Amino acid sequence: MNLDHLPMSRKQVLSIAASFDARVTLWSGAVRSGKTIGSLVAFLIHLSRAPQTGLVLICGRTLQTIERNILEPMQDPALFGPIADHVHHTRGAPTATILGRTVHLIGASDARAEGRLRGLTACLALLDEATLVPEGFFSQMLARLSVPGAKALLTTNPDGPGHWLRKNFILRAGELDLAHFHFTLDDNPALTPEYVAAIKAENVGVFYRRFVLGEWCMAEGAIYDMWDADRYVIDEVPPIWRWLGVGIDYGTSNAFSALLVGMDASQTLYVASEFRYDAKLTLRQLTDAEYSLRLRTWLAGCGVQPESVVVDPSAASFMQQLQRDGISPTPADNAVLDGIRTVSSVMAAGKLRVHRSCKALLDELPSYSWDPKLAKQGVDAPIKDADHSVDALRYIVRTTEGAWRRPNGIQYPRRVQAPGEVDLMSAAM
Repeated sequence: MNLDHLPMSRKQVLSIAASFDARVTLWSGAVRSGKTIGSLVAFLIHLSRAPQTGLVLICGRTLQTIERNILEPMQDPALFGPIADHVHHTRGAPTATILGRTVHLIGASDARAEGRLRGLTACLALLDEATLVPEGFFSQMLARLSVPGAKALLTTNPDGPGHWLRKNFILRAGELDLAHFHFTLDDNPALTPEYVAAIKAENVGVFYRRFVLGEWCMAEGAIYDMWDADRYVIDEVPPIWRWLGVGIDYGTSNAFSALLVGMDASQTLYVASEFRYDAKLTLRQLTDAEYSLRLRTWLAGCGVQPESVVVDPSAASFMQQLQRDGISPTPADNAVLDGIRTVSSVMAAGKLRVHRSCKALLDELPSYSWDPKLAKQGVDAPIKDADHSVDALRYIVRTTEGAWRRPNGIQYPRRVQAPGEVDLMSAAM
């Protein structure tokens, strides 16, 4: 197996060598730090030597993440050369054929996934993003590796210090047959200095410590601690190049929040106007039809036609109502931590402004905090209180990221404003 073309770091080489002596090898640390490539090379070597007794497993949170994070890189000739021709998989299928061996692909998105491992005997397992699978599944996977010389190869980004993987395995590595290798972003020799600088700039706070330094650290305190109202609250919205959309956090007994977001030619995002209805304050709940009418009336008053209407994905009935009323809604990307990380990166780059009229959002941003009780359990989650407008912000910023993030530093051409856009704030006030 010739992989001389891969630029391997000394730490990657050492980790691959250590996997021959340890029952369990764990690569943890920063994003794009080389841990996945190290684990894939180790997996392919062990697969080529694995006994014919016992199954070979690749596990991850979902089949889709296994395909994206594991199989697609293996099928890339730029990474694995001629070996890529020996990796065969039909998208959605529960098995793949790698180096002539049937490999079983098992998703583990909830506690019930443990049952998929019951009764099988395995000789080799590769687990992607180990912190994201249930502890019961992980323990069951290790128990299934009963063939003499069986190996478990694991990768993960770090989580909170209270996470079960750190407490029960990493901190006990000396007691267990486990080799652990910690990677930082600077450990990957294949990354350009420009890319490394961009990743460091895009991650702040807890995300910098985890995804750049590879630290297992607690998410605590204010989530958007980089928010500076004195700098980023504005009284006038400049000419907008694109009205990216409206982000909506739907509520009936809770507050309903909608935010209109645009982008100027410098790629700065502007929360230009806010619609808010709180049934707890008015003592009257609105129907989906009433919300739709008020939303359309508000947008008409703003004088713009946004490119998308991004809605809380759990609000199925409201999205159906919008469809009936001539609006095609987009279900929001509701990956909470990914969304918070995206919003944080925009704030840290000084690329987010909020108009002073968006009072609910401005009230929520400074107080939006990590839940300390869940953090002690190794779970990262915001406190579920006074979060409707910040959720709407997360929905629209995360879901439209492909439209506003600058590709390869290329400037977008300037677009002429549509009629009515200059008068947005006077209409919204």
